Amino acid sequence: MLIPTWLTRPVPLPGGQTKQLAMDIQVPQTAGRKPLVVYVPGGGFMMADKGGNLALRTFVAEAGYVVASIQYRVQPDGATYVDSVSDVKAAIRYLRAHAADYDINPGAVGVWGDSAGGHLSAMTGVTNGDKRFDVGADLDESSDVQAVIDKFGASDLSRLQSEFDPETQQAMAPLLAATARYVNGPTSATSLAEDPAAVARANPITYIQATDPPFAIFHGSQDTTISPSQTLLLHNALVAAGVDSTR
Repeated sequence: MLIPTWLTRPVPLPGGQTKQLAMDIQVPQTAGRKPLVVYVPGGGFMMADKGGNLALRTFVAEAGYVVASIQYRVQPDGATYVDSVSDVKAAIRYLRAHAADYDINPGAVGVWGDSAGGHLSAMTGVTNGDKRFDVGADLDESSDVQAVIDKFGASDLSRLQSEFDPETQQAMAPLLAATARYVNGPTSATSLAEDPAAVARANPITYIQATDPPFAIFHGSQDTTISPSQTLLLHNALVAAGVDSTR
């Protein structure tokens, strides 16, 4: 198993600073081009540890897939969801541009994420062809994906706490405040409830259309951070639009 590391273009941060993003790529040592799985780590929009979930990523790579675990900008960087989705799509374009280097089949690209990474994976899939999120290098390459795996990601940020008891809702207050800044900007004091239109633009369910790629959705029934109703909402909306979705 070959595990090189790729450093992206510097990405801008507030105040004129830049951040270097990286990815870890696992390439099976077998002949021929292989499907690509882009792994988007979770972290509550506060961190994106590309080193996480190594055992499962290795299992997928040993099954014959190229697996790329990526970094993306997060809320402490002053980023919003637009920046994060753009970073995921930039990674996909880079990998397509370097498909020959990593034995990738550029026509077979899937995205897989957990929690916040699940949200971003869903956003990536439902915005196939939406150039608003294509920013940066390799713009002659497509950022479209052919499959999405969403593990316990949010699909409607306005409902994050609606299914929980008052005690759990109170415990979620810091997460909700951070998510609001992730939607509205790092200096914004606007809550998720105060600007429904802005929240809707950050929700995967807003962008669903019949041409979206197939989804495989996973969620534990006892999750007290992201309610299982979030992925059920996404699954039902996908099916209603005629998209192949399994949950």
